[in-house]
Amino acid sequence: MKLSRRIQQLEESATLAVSSKAAAMQKQGIDVVSFGAGEPDFGTPQHIKDACTAALAAGHTGYAKPASGILAAKEAVCSKLKRENGLEYKPSQVLITVGGKEALFLATMCLLDEGDEAILPVPYWVSYPEQIKLAGAKVVPVVGDEAHSYKLTADQIAKAITPRTRVLIFNSPSNPGGFTYSPEEVKAIADVVAAHDIIVFSDEMYDRLIYGNQRFMSFAAARPDMFEKTLTFNAGSKTYSMTGWRVGYVAGPQAIISQMAKLQRQTTSGTATFNQHALAAALNGDQAPVEAMRREFERRAEYMHQRLNAIKGVTCVKPTGAFYAFPNVSGAFAALGVKGSLEFSAKVLEEAHVALVPGAAFGMDTNVRLSFATSMDNIRKGLDRLEQLLGKA
Repeated sequence: MKLSRRIQQLEESATLAVSSKAAAMQKQGIDVVSFGAGEPDFGTPQHIKDACTAALAAGHTGYAKPASGILAAKEAVCSKLKRENGLEYKPSQVLITVGGKEALFLATMCLLDEGDEAILPVPYWVSYPEQIKLAGAKVVPVVGDEAHSYKLTADQIAKAITPRTRVLIFNSPSNPGGFTYSPEEVKAIADVVAAHDIIVFSDEMYDRLIYGNQRFMSFAAARPDMFEKTLTFNAGSKTYSMTGWRVGYVAGPQAIISQMAKLQRQTTSGTATFNQHALAAALNGDQAPVEAMRREFERRAEYMHQRLNAIKGVTCVKPTGAFYAFPNVSGAFAALGVKGSLEFSAKVLEEAHVALVPGAAFGMDTNVRLSFATSMDNIRKGLDRLEQLLGKA
């Protein structure tokens, strides 16, 4: 059987692979502490589930009309973006998608051709490079410096731009890095990009999950001329603990959104209608559950940061957003007799029964990702095991 080149070049998701291996060990009766999950350990707030139940009872079980999203959901997205992000969109500039991942995929397929280049900050979320490669375009990785919390500078991006650059991927707060760009840093990068014919994919999935005195700015709000050159991506998944609902959204120039909607009609036909009613309820309704979740994640972020930096051979940038710590563990490679993050993670899983995601999956083989979207009891137990294996700094 002949398989296409595009599917053969596609890498498996390392995050799901780690979760699967940890689950297999747990089935064998092994007590594994997993830091792999990229989803909140909170239930979807009740009022959101009630809105879905009501939509089902009202018979909203057919195809969404239009396929690009029901008006109630699009209006809710517009309200959210105006209220929280200072962005003015019309419903015609919004697309409701099957999770944030579909929105990114549709944009990639609509904007990138063979020979085009996409600038990809490293570390990156695992699906970005794979989607770019599926479009036949070239990934241009630009590595962030640990001393700068892995964030790229405007100068780094300026040097990476060529006549073939069509897209810049921008993810803040970052998965896997846990860092957040300040408004000043966003503006500096926007000043560079504005001089070129480049579309920015601004993945703002974790915009409500920020900690300490960190301030968030949407890329499209950085300067007036970037509004028409930015696609803003988000979803219910992280903010409202709706990962399994598969409902996301993107807002941007109508000329691009309309083409993404055309491709969506030929692929998924859109998001489940009743889930779109749930998204509208999430965006328009009580935000107290979001703040409660944010505060708990902030507490865990502080604890993870302190504990990881106290482990021998480990240095960790303080998480300011999302729910990930991304420590550099290369200082512990020699002690464990390993050469990279894949061997390191395998050794830790085998010997300490702690599941980590190797940084190689995110383009940075010196690091590993730990999700703190798990209970404090699990976090303590897992870090205790890691400290016992590696020793104290």
